[in-house]
Amino acid sequence: MIRSLEEGEWGPGDAIPSEGELAARFNVSQGTVRKAIDEMAAENMLVRRQGKGTFVATHSDPRSFYRFLRLVPDDGKAAQAVSAPFFCETIDATPEVAAVLGLQAGDKVVHVKRLLRFSGEPVVFDQIYLVADLFNGLTLEGLRGGDRSLYSLFESDFGVRMIHAEERLRAVGADAQSASMIGVPLGEPLLLVERTAYTYGNKPVEWRRGLYCTRQHYYRNDLG
Repeated sequence: MIRSLEEGEWGPGDAIPSEGELAARFNVSQGTVRKAIDEMAAENMLVRRQGKGTFVATHSDPRSFYRFLRLVPDDGKAAQAVSAPFFCETIDATPEVAAVLGLQAGDKVVHVKRLLRFSGEPVVFDQIYLVADLFNGLTLEGLRGGDRSLYSLFESDFGVRMIHAEERLRAVGADAQSASMIGVPLGEPLLLVERTAYTYGNKPVEWRRGLYCTRQHYYRNDLG
């Protein structure tokens, strides 16, 4: 079933065959199929919809927007983040970037810089590195088009879906670039969030270094 997702047999948002059809296809019991679907749903690959069936998860679903963005205003009011990309170039991967993305130093990656604004104020400065072979043709103009999230754009325009991500958090002082971008004094405490995002097959395709201003926001993670 995962191979069918990887190969695009069932695209984002598509309904997958019934449990009976899948059981016949793979020559297993419906109980085995049901267990596989439950596991894939738990890993956000599939979504069950009561009375409608099971569908391939998609980043275009509004419910998925805050799956990867965990920043919440102190007042608890919902605030839509507005993405403002301002840089997009294909560069040679540094040894650090290459190691994270499973590449060789010097391989091509797409380097994106953007700000996330809440209520018009810059709160996050992201530097994003993408495996260039998977994002051929990505441009700054394309990143600025529409109001889709980056992951929704990657999914719909390049067929790359982020399945899961690993993050590392630490406190750092704002350097000259981040202080200028976010509008804080040099040395201001910021939250550094380093995220590696993976597509099917546990393949790393994105490394993101985000600097978060937490003066009026906090990072929330639901455990359970």
